Amino acid sequence: MHYTLHQLQIFLKIVEKKSITRAAQELHLTQPAVSIQLKNFQNQFPIPLTEVLGRKLYVTDFGNEIAIAAKKIINEVNQITYKTLAYKGQLSGVLKISIVSTGTYIFPYFISDFIKKHEGVDLVLDVTNKERVIHSLEENQVDFSLVSVLPKHLKVDKTELMGNELYLVGNSSEKFSKKKYDTSFLTKFPLIYREPGSGTRYVMEKYIEENDLSVRKKMEIISNEAVKQAVIAGLGYSVMPLIGIRTELEAGRLQIIPVQGFPLKSTWNLIWLKNKKLSPVADAFLKFIEEKKAEIIEKHFYSIDV
Repeated sequence: MHYTLHQLQIFLKIVEKKSITRAAQELHLTQPAVSIQLKNFQNQFPIPLTEVLGRKLYVTDFGNEIAIAAKKIINEVNQITYKTLAYKGQLSGVLKISIVSTGTYIFPYFISDFIKKHEGVDLVLDVTNKERVIHSLEENQVDFSLVSVLPKHLKVDKTELMGNELYLVGNSSEKFSKKKYDTSFLTKFPLIYREPGSGTRYVMEKYIEENDLSVRKKMEIISNEAVKQAVIAGLGYSVMPLIGIRTELEAGRLQIIPVQGFPLKSTWNLIWLKNKKLSPVADAFLKFIEEKKAEIIEKHFYSIDV
């Protein structure tokens, strides 16, 4: 057999994504290039690694076994690289972080300079819903998680990154005065909710409960981006984090509706399991955050006059 590390990496990504197209996108390769590498890899085995039924790709049991072995091989090769860099005095290893989807508006700015400074550090960033973020932390699968609502059932340590302001927003089709509307304003229009467990939804429902409001839930949507597009399309109104709608506000596609008690506020926290022994890479990143976060906030997160 003459398979290459490149083929192993491509095959693992195909197994992970269950799609040649999505694997190609993540690897920044063309779909034909990925298909050719999969074919060349498959030709070295007498048993199918994948099969296509209809238009969907499935990994066979044998393919999953090969994927497990391939992952071990790649991990061992990475360890050689990390040990070499460490011997040369460079920080090296893997930094694993899970973040909620709205965290994508801020977290890249907090990690970018650290990764650029330490070329021997590989970042594994899992962007998912809050439930999976907390599960990955609870199972000790990641070094850190980024959340806006702290888990109540876990003992964690934390460092605050920055504040998170949420406003009631609608599209630009209707005109609203600049006065502050009464809290009952939320009962007049259909509201679009994030999914259960979302930090945004938690803050929104807390406000509704505290003000004893009877609101009309129009729909429930999983991602912040999808909520944004639904609001722009005029399907309803929603409570959204300011950090995620700056471009749409400036372009006039969304507007903030002034309501008493807004903005609602929460805090972005980087959390890790209490008493967890951090790896050298994780420890270095935490120190970087504590030292640089004020500078990062000032540089990248300008305020908007609302």
